[in-house]
Amino acid sequence: MAAAVGKYVSKLAGKRVLVIGGSSGVGFGVAEAALQNGASSVFISSSSQSKISSAIERLKSNNTSTKTEVQGFPCNLSSFDTLNSEVENLFSEVAKTGKLDHVVFTAGDQIAVGKLEDFTLDALKQAGAVRFFAPLVIAQQLRKNLNESTTSSYTIATGGAQEHVGKDWTVMQSYLGGIRGMTRGLAVDLAPIRVNPVAMGPTDTEIWGKVKEMGYWDHVTGKMKARMTTGAIGAVEDVAEAYVYLMKDKNASGSIVETTGGTLM
Repeated sequence: MAAAVGKYVSKLAGKRVLVIGGSSGVGFGVAEAALQNGASSVFISSSSQSKISSAIERLKSNNTSTKTEVQGFPCNLSSFDTLNSEVENLFSEVAKTGKLDHVVFTAGDQIAVGKLEDFTLDALKQAGAVRFFAPLVIAQQLRKNLNESTTSSYTIATGGAQEHVGKDWTVMQSYLGGIRGMTRGLAVDLAPIRVNPVAMGPTDTEIWGKVKEMGYWDHVTGKMKARMTTGAIGAVEDVAEAYVYLMKDKNASGSIVETTGGTLM
């Protein structure tokens, strides 16, 4: 008996996907992957309207064969004073055309690395504003804005290789490790909506632009590659597959997916 045509490749067909942090880096890759996997609507968000507009142009020009609706809305996640209202406004805009099926969170900001004694209490809090508190506030919006089904998901980016703790990384490690606990709790609280984290290792994105311009790329990445069984920095088109997998697999919830180039070894 012949296998059902499209049983695997069509799992995102007709789905509505929001990628928060989707104007660049891995988030842009996830948005493009969702588009190419047949999503009916792809929404991207970041703090910069100009970056959103540029990203939408790139998505449309690079994928002319698809008929997917692509829209973008700004959302600034860095201020505790406006975090709730920014998130509420984002979902209000996206929900105008119906409920979502998948939300992906890849937003980030400057990594807070330094001596623990040098951090004020305000600095400690600010270090987690985007990477920890924002995905938690976003989760508060999901019951009313996502279809309540195992076909729906919320996927959150976190750091890879948590077992390898670097000097002066205490603050950042605290938040990155906390995301793993957060997603397990959310997987229970938001069920049947599935919640999973993707733990990423070094990935070649725009964040390295200045390092490349200054000619430090090979030096900076040399030590990283030496610790990786693949011997290569991750590519966006490969890392994005982890997010696509978690959107597709209705059996994955509370599961950490590692895409770290073997740094756990």
